[in-house]
Amino acid sequence: MQKDVTIVVPAHNEEAGIGQVLADVKAAMADTPHRFEIVVVDDSSTDRTAEIARESGVTLYQHSFRRGYGEALKTGIRIARSNVIVTIDADGTYPCDVIPTLLAKLDGVAMVVGARIGANVNIPFLRRLPKLLLLRLANYLADAKIPDLNSGLRVFHREDALRLFRLLPSGFSFSTTITLAMMQSGAGVEYVPIDYHKRFGKSKIHPILDTKRLLFQIVRMVIYVNPLKVFFPISIVLFVVGAAKLAFDIVQNQNVAELSVLLIMGGIHVLAIGLLADLVNRRAADDVAVRRP
Repeated sequence: MQKDVTIVVPAHNEEAGIGQVLADVKAAMADTPHRFEIVVVDDSSTDRTAEIARESGVTLYQHSFRRGYGEALKTGIRIARSNVIVTIDADGTYPCDVIPTLLAKLDGVAMVVGARIGANVNIPFLRRLPKLLLLRLANYLADAKIPDLNSGLRVFHREDALRLFRLLPSGFSFSTTITLAMMQSGAGVEYVPIDYHKRFGKSKIHPILDTKRLLFQIVRMVIYVNPLKVFFPISIVLFVVGAAKLAFDIVQNQNVAELSVLLIMGGIHVLAIGLLADLVNRRAADDVAVRRP
């Protein structure tokens, strides 16, 4: 089925790889029936990124100052002329030839993600452990199995992304947030195994800072859409520890310590906050509702 497609390529100082990526995207789309445009959003690069994109004959939009990976994607989505959006990074890590496959699978789901679980996946060692821990946390909080939480290669509908814009951050956690938002809103998300290559040029990711931001964004996103997943376990831990401390104080010391009472009351208060947040969330559920295919 023919689609009108906009491929959004966010870029910041990616002169080493963007030319090849744009050529590969064009080659991948050339043999498909789809009408497509390529939009490069240059996030205030200081190298030849914008010049190379302009010479490639694609649509180029330049930020006057650096606004972040997520904001670059938002800009590309805003100015897109198509309702079907493909996002792909400009560093050469993602295989462009799988884009037609992702597009074909969009019929029937709200988003298709290229999951970096193929036979050839080159993820730096220092990023593997934090990535695994964050993925395990996200799987628990989202109550679902997520093969790849923050892949930069994905396909979705523009109208769905626009509806979620106020939830989507400016940084690298954009991809994580839109994944969780789509899943928690009840929309269908499908994953296609892909390879992941060594990047061209220098990575812009700060392992410690960006991991911390990603962790906070996962928790924040789940609190927004399913707050009891966060508040209920905390309340149970506080209540159980407080009750155990209370029992110990009564048996051993024949009195009741303030700490025991504070822990028990803290557990009750955290649960009450979670229930209130869940009530507010259910009343505002339509704000993040994504169209079911």
